[in-house]
Amino acid sequence: MTWLPAALDTRLAQDSDVGHVEYQVLRWLSRTPEQALHMSRLADTASVTPSHLSRIVARLEKRGMVSRTPDPADGRYTLARLTDLGARTVADTEDAYGAAVRDLVLARLTPEQLRGLGDAAATLLGHIKPECLAAHR
Repeated sequence: MTWLPAALDTRLAQDSDVGHVEYQVLRWLSRTPEQALHMSRLADTASVTPSHLSRIVARLEKRGMVSRTPDPADGRYTLARLTDLGARTVADTEDAYGAAVRDLVLARLTPEQLRGLGDAAATLLGHIKPECLAAHR
């Protein structure tokens, strides 16, 4: 599992203009009703440190895919918000990302292995990051 993100990054570089971790950040934002999250929550959800997320979002912001604004309800927090270009990037990248996951993971495992992997992943995620597991249901 350590090498999978790097392999996905390589595939996405061939088929899209975002890397794996950038796509994950954009995708998490696209899954929220307002297409926005507090930076601290986004860092936790995307499984990166706040400083790493800040660099990722700065790159995405420079490319016009994300904007950052103070939270109007509480100015102590910063909201990362998906832009229209970011939403299109998620939609355009989804097929390439899905194809990479199918080729690198799903096509390599039997149905029984896939069920076992899914069960094991859900168990581990439920223990390590239950809020992320809930977001995937």
